[in-house]
Amino acid sequence: MSYFRKKPLEAIEKPSNLKRELKTMDLILLGLGAIVGTGIFVITGTAAALTAGPALIVSFIIAAFSCVLSALCYAEFASRIPVAGGAYSYGYTVFGELIGWLVGWLMICEYLLANASVASGWSGYMNGFLDGIGLGLPIALRSSFDVETGSYIDVIAVLITFLVTYIVIQGAKKALRLNNIMVFVKFGLIILFIVVGAFYVKPENWTPFAPFGFEGVATGAAVVFFAFLGFDAVSTAAEETKNPRRDIPRGIIGSLGIATVLYIAVTLVLTGIVPYAQLDIKDPVAFAIRFIGQDFIAGIISVGAIATLLTVLISMTYGLGRLIYAIGRDGLLPKKLSEVDPKTKSPKNATQLAGSVSAVLAGIVPLGKLAELTNIVTLMIFVILAIGIIKLRKDHGEPKEGEFRVPFVPIFPIISVFVCVYLMIQLSLSVWIAFIIWLALGVVFYLVYGYKHSELNGE
Repeated sequence: MSYFRKKPLEAIEKPSNLKRELKTMDLILLGLGAIVGTGIFVITGTAAALTAGPALIVSFIIAAFSCVLSALCYAEFASRIPVAGGAYSYGYTVFGELIGWLVGWLMICEYLLANASVASGWSGYMNGFLDGIGLGLPIALRSSFDVETGSYIDVIAVLITFLVTYIVIQGAKKALRLNNIMVFVKFGLIILFIVVGAFYVKPENWTPFAPFGFEGVATGAAVVFFAFLGFDAVSTAAEETKNPRRDIPRGIIGSLGIATVLYIAVTLVLTGIVPYAQLDIKDPVAFAIRFIGQDFIAGIISVGAIATLLTVLISMTYGLGRLIYAIGRDGLLPKKLSEVDPKTKSPKNATQLAGSVSAVLAGIVPLGKLAELTNIVTLMIFVILAIGIIKLRKDHGEPKEGEFRVPFVPIFPIISVFVCVYLMIQLSLSVWIAFIIWLALGVVFYLVYGYKHSELNGE
């Protein structure tokens, strides 16, 4: 009995039933669709006001540095192991089944919470819009279950999650076509903010630069780390990419690099327009434009933000469906989840499950601080993958010609581990407790179901 049995690296690329039709630009836009959302439109203001002040740009640089190191590891794995499932498949190949399953279990948590958080946030914006035109929903249908406020279900969050699930089931190219359009609209809004806002920047608003000291900057980095999540969704698309060894690394690094530049530019302009202490609000970007008297442009940004937040939901639902498909194909989840729709060539059952659970979380379960669980879960995945690159090189040698290579191994992966662990330490005890409980549930599920039903049982 071995809980660490592995798939041979040479046999990992089994024939895929998914349709290969994605190129580099599709992958970059998939990554940007997942990364650039609530982070740029919401988190920037709160983090500046409560943790780092104008020094939030340093927080973004620290968080980006951590993500870049992890992205390099993802890129080499994706180039050498170009299969669906992303980090789950990499962990399975390098560390064996139990660790691979736990990485997949952590990824499921990451994607579900991200989906539910975005759907819930989108519902909040839409409820505000409906109130403004006199069509507001009753309290009972406006948010998740809460006896004190009299709310029972967030109907809008449930409906938008099911709508996005339906779109994603139609196939990768169709789902990502809508994502790509929304990403370009989102870019337009961000550039509009930067160009208009730059004329109203007052350098004195950048002093004091770090009002909460380095501790505030470090805490800010742990908070805004959430803003970079999503680039890993690119790696789940390997089996639908025409040239995954080349295009997946480009998609991961390209989307993360562009997002980093955008975050730093927006933060500089935002804290230059409005004194940081006034930015603890839900719509800091639109507020900053209203602050300088440009109400019409603020309205455009608000409406655009509502529409373009859907890109995060599309990208994450897409990634979660492919992850569940890959785990089901290996037998660690029911095999039915690995079935591919003959018409759309997409994993229909896996995507329906992803959408249904996301809808329940967004519509009924009060998320509260559980959204912070997304950070610690993802950081743990990054730690495992950084160690995994060192082990991949030790067990299987250097990358071949044409495959992506992480520079300065083992130095870069070791630095990545230290940075990720440092950011994990910044998170609260309650988040750590929730993380340990989720991990324990994953171990129990594997022992009760996964081990017995694994594809490797017949080998």
